[in-house]
Amino acid sequence: MEILAVEGYIDLVVFFVLLVVKIFAFSSALMYSAESYEAAGKLTKTTWCAILGIAVVAQFLLGGLLIINLAATIAALVYLADVRPALAGLYRR
Repeated sequence: MEILAVEGYIDLVVFFVLLVVKIFAFSSALMYSAESYEAAGKLTKTTWCAILGIAVVAQFLLGGLLIINLAATIAALVYLADVRPALAGLYRR
């Protein structure tokens, strides 16, 4: 019985960590101008905001680690690892 409780707590922690990552990526995507995305050679701001917005909504509605949530998490991580540094690099120059 205790193992199931621990598993439930771990699932809850993973859910909230992934939710925070997706919300952070979405809010970060909203902060840069549309021209910045074009200058960095990335997908448009509208596209990234749509992808990340759907990722946040999917996390709320679908919950667990379904294939859709996995794809949404990967999209958020790609944004944070590739797109966000490219956009931030434009402002450091």
